Amino acid sequence: MTLGPIGLHGGGELVPGDEPFLRALLEAAGGPARTRTASRVPGSVEKSEADHRRIVILPTAAAGERPELAVAHARDAFGRIGVELGVSTRVVGAMVLDARSAGDPRWAAAIAGADLIYLPGGDPGLVAGVLRGTLAAGAMLAARARGATVAGASAGAMALAGWTWTRSGGTAGLGFVPGLVVVPHAGRFAGTDLGGARAWLGDGLPDGTGLLALDERTGVLSAAGSAPSRAWRVAGAGRATWLPAGTTEPVVARDGDDLVLDA
Repeated sequence: MTLGPIGLHGGGELVPGDEPFLRALLEAAGGPARTRTASRVPGSVEKSEADHRRIVILPTAAAGERPELAVAHARDAFGRIGVELGVSTRVVGAMVLDARSAGDPRWAAAIAGADLIYLPGGDPGLVAGVLRGTLAAGAMLAARARGATVAGASAGAMALAGWTWTRSGGTAGLGFVPGLVVVPHAGRFAGTDLGGARAWLGDGLPDGTGLLALDERTGVLSAAGSAPSRAWRVAGAGRATWLPAGTTEPVVARDGDDLVLDA
């Protein structure tokens, strides 16, 4: 089984300046899209749609705000990058906003059939709390098992990790990337000194957890593979700063660099 890539982004997503990361996501989504194309019987009714990148937006983190606006922004941004790359995009919102919708087979089917699942920002506590152990979360795993990319920005990225911050304290994330916690909007912390980030996360961070601090409009994307990948490619204008557990010397990487997350 070849697991699809994971993307983690520091926030300020889907706006001008975020093109490098969005481009990397669309390129990664080409693999499962091409697999679907090859599997179609010539002349079948679905053949004409097989070349599209199927992108599903999960606006769970924005459930208390305007989740439909998050979907609209994603549709515009991925459509613009798709035109640049010469590929078609089909962006739909899976409106998983509470426990009931997280168990809706309609949304689960959309998620399971995606080439790219994208979780924009908002409230990180909502993502883990709503999705953990649900039909929707199972569909995310199923999509990744057939090669789809799963990516999150800001709160979405935080929730994909093994541990995430919430307004009421730390909690287990969805576990797509165990052994680390994502610190988004990292430009607010001075330089690469992550002491402020540790203070922000507070007590309760599990032993052995590394910190991945990401500037806005900057993300990291893992390689596809049969095992969890620790080699990630940085895409974006800012920095990706990795502080392994038990160390005080961060590793800083920038656009185009490889970053090994040895949690």
